Amino acid sequence: MSSNEFNWVGSEEHFVDRIHVHTADHVVIGRFGGNSSAGQHKNEDGCLVWVNRKEDWEFTLLLDAHNTADSAEIIIDLFNQEKGQISQLLSMQAIQQSFKRVEEKILSMFQSTEFLSRCQRVQGETACLIVVRRDKYVWWFSVGDCILCLFHPDLAALGQYQLNQRQFYEWIGQVNTFATEVPCYSIGVRELRKGENRLFLTTDGLIECPNEPFVHPSSVYESVFDKAGTASIQAILEKISDNGVRDSTTIITWTISVVKDVTMPSDAR
Repeated sequence: MSSNEFNWVGSEEHFVDRIHVHTADHVVIGRFGGNSSAGQHKNEDGCLVWVNRKEDWEFTLLLDAHNTADSAEIIIDLFNQEKGQISQLLSMQAIQQSFKRVEEKILSMFQSTEFLSRCQRVQGETACLIVVRRDKYVWWFSVGDCILCLFHPDLAALGQYQLNQRQFYEWIGQVNTFATEVPCYSIGVRELRKGENRLFLTTDGLIECPNEPFVHPSSVYESVFDKAGTASIQAILEKISDNGVRDSTTIITWTISVVKDVTMPSDAR
């Protein structure tokens, strides 16, 4: 695996009672499998990161499975198989068209006969959050309850931190939204702000921690913004470990510096 890509599933290495912080190029990946003293003995999270500095994009995938990591494993495998085609779509000159084509590609992958057949043979299902950043824009595709935040002082001043909304009873796998009459998922695109932006993806172990140190994204913002990527993620994972969290937590985060002009109100001075 090269330095600008990464993939992992908790069934490979569970990180129970152990914190691990890794980097794929400038993207930070933090993993903690939960505390065995709280009853944890497995990790069913998964993630995938691709970085292309030359073409100025990142593609990230975060998974939170349950009732085995089978569903996370087949999704990681699916995207690794399709990396070449997805990378070509991300290199298209027109960003809006690129996002549209990536959306179409992902839907075709999840609704293919072969993938639906594989889902019928696995045990369990997974939430799935896909986030793509190109130039000064971020696009996401979300099934289930993983969380995406965009941290920037302009947005924090207005109380905005989280981009997507967690959706419950929505999965891919043995129970599969893409096998229903009308598949349910969320898609969004946002412009970043001028200056330093921090994108932050996490599974729900972070917010379902005893004593709720990070139940509100403003607490995460205060812990990570303007701080070194690996050190801040290490500190967050140590805090939930110290609070006796049972559920596993996987975090993907990186900083993007925007120098281009961004949208401002017409009467801005």
